[in-house]
Amino acid sequence: MAELIRMSHIYKSYGRVQALEDVSLTVNTSEIVGLLGDNGAGKSTLIKVLSGAVPHTSGEIFMRGKKVAIHGTNDAIDLGIETIYQDSALVTQLSIARNLFLGREPLIGPRWMNRMDRKMMDRVAGELLKQVGIGKKIPPGTPIGSLSGGERQAVAIARAMHFDSDLIILDEPTNNLGVAETQGVLRFVRGARDSGHSCIFIAHNIHHVFQVVDRIVVMRRGRVVADDIDPKKTSVEAVEHVITGME
Repeated sequence: MAELIRMSHIYKSYGRVQALEDVSLTVNTSEIVGLLGDNGAGKSTLIKVLSGAVPHTSGEIFMRGKKVAIHGTNDAIDLGIETIYQDSALVTQLSIARNLFLGREPLIGPRWMNRMDRKMMDRVAGELLKQVGIGKKIPPGTPIGSLSGGERQAVAIARAMHFDSDLIILDEPTNNLGVAETQGVLRFVRGARDSGHSCIFIAHNIHHVFQVVDRIVVMRRGRVVADDIDPKKTSVEAVEHVITGME
């Protein structure tokens, strides 16, 4: 597989606290990478660096072999990196369609009139909801606040897929979801890969990770301690030992 993203020798410090120490991570095209580790391992800090939420102290980031600069979230989005956090980062008062296009609304007529093309937004929203597996008929004008947790995650994933994000980062997407909603999110992740997207999947539930990822990376105390674990050739117990340092 061709290399999509490479983070090379990344350091991040907060004063005297070294959150990331010489971390290197590679994600290939159409690959789902599971990022595991206990609390404080550095997972969240690493994805915040990649998503532009926090600057790294030193190191380099490459996309398709070309060095890139990520100084903020807009830089990451422009590069095709979309991050879906546990709370989905959706505006509950706005509709599904508005959330799908939030900040990137299509306009109709003269640009100075700033009129949103609501018909186009509703049409695309309906198509996307079917694409990510929401079978029941939900009007695109439905407020996000009236959706279930799994449906909100589906909307967030649909947004990333619609804007052709090359890399979708999912931070604890199954946390606090029911069994059916969890299986729906895992199905969406597989669908994203089948559509040519790459994913970084972060979850405390190792069993969820084993169901969808191609490769597992483990962090401990700000460092990568394993980066090529094949879930088809190892066990949950073996990975837990790597996470805790008991291997």
